[in-house]
Amino acid sequence: MKAFEKYLTLVVLLCMLIGILIGQYVQFIPNLLNQLTIAEISMPIAVLIWLMIFPMMLKVDFSSVKNIRKNPKGLYLTWTANWLIKPFTMFLISSLFFLIIFKPLIPEDLAQDYLAGAIILGAAPCTAMVFVWSQLTKGNASYTLVQVATNNLILLILFVPIVGILLGVGGFSIPWMTLFLSVVLFVVVPLTAASLTRTSIIKHKGLDYLNEKVIPKFSKVTMIGLLLTLVLIFSLQSELIINNPLHIVLISIPLIIQTFFIFFITYYAAKKMRLSHDIAAPAGFIGASNFFELAVAVAIALFPLNPGVALATIVGVLVEVPVMLLLVKIANKTKDQFKGEIYEEA
Repeated sequence: MKAFEKYLTLVVLLCMLIGILIGQYVQFIPNLLNQLTIAEISMPIAVLIWLMIFPMMLKVDFSSVKNIRKNPKGLYLTWTANWLIKPFTMFLISSLFFLIIFKPLIPEDLAQDYLAGAIILGAAPCTAMVFVWSQLTKGNASYTLVQVATNNLILLILFVPIVGILLGVGGFSIPWMTLFLSVVLFVVVPLTAASLTRTSIIKHKGLDYLNEKVIPKFSKVTMIGLLLTLVLIFSLQSELIINNPLHIVLISIPLIIQTFFIFFITYYAAKKMRLSHDIAAPAGFIGASNFFELAVAVAIALFPLNPGVALATIVGVLVEVPVMLLLVKIANKTKDQFKGEIYEEA
């Protein structure tokens, strides 16, 4: 595991500090960001988010989807966890904490914003970071690839209606056109560009060249894009964070509970389905992880005047690595429970 990925939580905290200082003492930067907008979307932040998402899409081989029919049980499991369970349990758990348990601690308007952020985060599963967690548990790399690819394709279809429905249930006015445009801008465009780029490079240079030369260089772009995005977002939200520092901890509680819940129901469902450990562990990680780059982008696009929404998605970034590393340890320690289970090959 690369040092940047291992210490992502500390990096996010550092970006938070730098962003807050910029927001307080270099205010022309957040003022400029507020001016450089189209349809209330900050263009500098949109470009940085696109730079984050494109390299991640570049890693995914969507041609692997053709192997779905070979052994689909593990795929059915992740599809069910990601699209029939996870968004709705995130809504229920977050509503319980933000609107009831934390009611004395969080003003009603911010509680609603945090709930909206959690809804968006819960409907955006499965990032390229899953490959890291899968590798740490000796997961089946080819099968994990198919799982990630298919879930990203399903996201194109189900993300908008699920977010729209849950935001509507939560009492939010749904800007449907902005929601659709966000998915086009932050999923369809980078996905298409990455797929075309990947196909072209493999055709002219080969797969090894892509994996050994191109993707490592783009990974640096992802890192830079992520860091700059976090700094700029925190600079825009400096007042909110300074006035409500406890909220960072409060937001993290339902997100962590949700992550553990989804992992364990997926992980042990895989055991009941008699799937081998190298399929079960990645399946759990796919359900537990979040496509936080997309969530942050959509939160900014949908609620540009409600910084609490984006803040909730960013807290997802903050807790992702330590929680997932703990789940990796749990998966490795329980590996013996899966002896004799079925091995699937994608």
